[in-house]
Amino acid sequence: MLRFEQEIFDYIHKYTTPEDKILHELSRETNVKILHPHMLAGHLQGKILEMISRMICPDNILEIGTYTGYSAICLAKGLPEGGKVHTIERNDELKDISQKYFKKAGIENKIIQYTGEAREIIPRLNFLFGLVYIDCDKDEYLQIYNQVFDKVPPEGYILADNVLWEGKVTGKHKSGDKETSSIIEFNNFIKNDHRVENVILPIRDGLMIIRKIS
Repeated sequence: MLRFEQEIFDYIHKYTTPEDKILHELSRETNVKILHPHMLAGHLQGKILEMISRMICPDNILEIGTYTGYSAICLAKGLPEGGKVHTIERNDELKDISQKYFKKAGIENKIIQYTGEAREIIPRLNFLFGLVYIDCDKDEYLQIYNQVFDKVPPEGYILADNVLWEGKVTGKHKSGDKETSSIIEFNNFIKNDHRVENVILPIRDGLMIIRKIS
């Protein structure tokens, strides 16, 4: 995770709309009960996901990597009436906690949850997604991107998390580090993909915003 000086980090949080009660409760439970709680989107990134969703206001959102449901709740806040978040998580042991908080947040009717391998589920989804959020196994990023691309209309958006991968993408990574190599490969592919334009935001571990132009 990228780290600001603590005083800047504290200032950013002080001047960002506070985390709502349900998300705060979900964050606490994830940190207490779930393995690898750092995978949670968290307050700052969650608020950014919410803002992006509200600005785009897509009818359908696809999320790859539900985890405990924090980011899905944030993304669902930008849905219009009748809109849905389709979210995929391979770990079925996390489903109980995510569903519990979808109900607490009052968005259970806006969520369609899938359990299994994303690369097997995505081809079966016959929807157009105005917004896709990729936060799954890093060695699957490029495959997932290629699978979802035709399901995103022109002017649609794809978000990819962890694209700075603790700074290892700069070349200071161990030989044989498959995840780092996969993120570098993904970033290079997007850079040279003339069907899109993109920007990387230095938020937490790097969030890439990709706009489909053709």
